Amino acid sequence: MEIRSIEDMNQAQRERLAFIEFRLWFLGDVGRPDLMDRFGIAPAVATRDLAAYREVAPQNIDFDGSRKVYVPAAGFKAIFEHETDRVLSALSRGFGEGLGKSSSGFLPCEFPLRLNQPPLAALATITRAIHQRRAVRLVYHSLNTGVSKREVVPFALVDSGLRWHVRVFDRKSQEFRDMVITRMERPVMLDDGDIAAHEQLDQDIQWTRIVELELVPHPAQPRPEIVARDFGMKGGRLVLNVRAAIAGYVLQQWSVDCSPDHSLEPTRYRLRLKDSLVLYGVENSVLAPGYQAPSKIKS
Repeated sequence: MEIRSIEDMNQAQRERLAFIEFRLWFLGDVGRPDLMDRFGIAPAVATRDLAAYREVAPQNIDFDGSRKVYVPAAGFKAIFEHETDRVLSALSRGFGEGLGKSSSGFLPCEFPLRLNQPPLAALATITRAIHQRRAVRLVYHSLNTGVSKREVVPFALVDSGLRWHVRVFDRKSQEFRDMVITRMERPVMLDDGDIAAHEQLDQDIQWTRIVELELVPHPAQPRPEIVARDFGMKGGRLVLNVRAAIAGYVLQQWSVDCSPDHSLEPTRYRLRLKDSLVLYGVENSVLAPGYQAPSKIKS
């Protein structure tokens, strides 16, 4: 049967054609060996995939006979959706779902070091519990209360930008909170017992509440138009809708001045939170640089 559109293909072939387009667009060439190495397919299958891409997107691909590779055509226009985060991850780290040695990525790239990688054994227990909706018994090392035995109901992973947390219902404190994975010791998934109604994620007010953060260039920035360009602002503003449970992490990670008089050092804080009152009632607002609760602001 003649292929007329990507909808006529199975999922595996669509992924291979998306990879062809990825190579054309971001690396400027693709050949049979690239497909064979990436997907472990036979030369004949790679040839058919290249022919199929030429059929569905003839305006996108030309053949460079001198190099014997396919290259992007002058009229190239992507037919697949390529998310920016995934493109950058692939370019810098490669495609990491396979077995064997890890990919070094397609281009040279350096990253800030993440110094506290969660141990995989603990992570696997937590992620299984999230997926299967189970409680977990563990020993937790807290900065405030020290070492204690806990029973928690985990719901979601949270990346603060510096470390990985888990959003849980803590049965000891009877509260929803974040726990750091590296502080969890000997987690064991419980097989018995249902999750009570008050332990469900829809009862977590900080998780279900959406906070609108309007960010603008810091007023002391000498070139606010450059800041606006760096952060993709429109009309000099960037609006983020985030869960209250992660608002403090976002503002901390991006060094946003949340002080009432935007008085933090502009060489460190390029952005300002336009209205700090939106953080009222946000539990982790203590992480927002310079934030003061309304009751603490001097009149």
